[in-house]
Amino acid sequence: MLQSLAGSSCVRLVEQHRSAWCFALLVLGYLLYLVPYEDLLRQELGKLKQRCLGEHACLSEQQLEQFLMRVLEASNYGVSVLSNASGNWNWDFTSSLFFASTVLSTTGYGHTVPLSDGGKAFCIIYSVIGIPFTLLFLTAVVQRVIVYVTRRPVLYFHIRWGFSKQIVSIIHAIVLGFITVSCFFLIPAAIFSVLEDDWNFLESFYFCFISLSTIGLGDYVPGEGYNQKFRELYKIGITCYLLLGLIAMLVVLETFCELHELKKFRKLFYVKKDKEEDQEHIMEHDQLSFSSISDQAASMKDDQKANEPFVTSQSPTSNDSSLNN
Repeated sequence: MLQSLAGSSCVRLVEQHRSAWCFALLVLGYLLYLVPYEDLLRQELGKLKQRCLGEHACLSEQQLEQFLMRVLEASNYGVSVLSNASGNWNWDFTSSLFFASTVLSTTGYGHTVPLSDGGKAFCIIYSVIGIPFTLLFLTAVVQRVIVYVTRRPVLYFHIRWGFSKQIVSIIHAIVLGFITVSCFFLIPAAIFSVLEDDWNFLESFYFCFISLSTIGLGDYVPGEGYNQKFRELYKIGITCYLLLGLIAMLVVLETFCELHELKKFRKLFYVKKDKEEDQEHIMEHDQLSFSSISDQAASMKDDQKANEPFVTSQSPTSNDSSLNN
């Protein structure tokens, strides 16, 4: 008996705070998903460092660290230790345009960074103004594109052919996702694997995903080779690809978010409103919708009467006398 009461009370408690439990599970899962890879990478670099010191007994650990620090510092200026000469395009027009697009889209590869105090200050001001402006631009574009790409096709098949709107929306989202993956992941990955000498198809696909998801790790950046042909045109093409690909990704995400099943799933993590608050809003809405309209109609009639020209009206006594005569 006590066990059944305890079980029913636990079930009742879970049902009452269902959204809170779902939100707690969501936070826990997200924290577990963020387990860093940094420790494993640090251990691997430590092993490589000890192996290098063991193979070269004449090299001290301090000398090796000074050399690595110098290499990293030179890399920030666009000078690579792997080549005999460095490129002179670190801050030319196309590289600056590419850097600006990655900053404003919050991709941020990190391969090119401002080093002077003035450049850092300008980058802060430029980002504070440019990132909200970019988000506004992308939102406006996505809202217009999704009307012609998602809503009208779904409504056309629903009305013209009589299919269920939910089924049409699911099929349309899958087809749109497949087209987006083909046009902005598979085909560009094949092109990058041909244009970049050191990239295979997997590395090219990895770059496309890291870029269009705005992760921007910076371990793979196209057009940075010293023997790159048509480099300026290539950089401009990559900038256009990133902008169009980001718009396509946002359209696909918005299309999936409009699915009825995903809306029901998202409601599991939302905080439910109290019924009293809902009723108060409904009462306020009713008062606004009826009383205000009637008041406006009455005031409009009074204004019309006030604006009408004066007409001499006959008194009822004069009318009666005329009738008697």
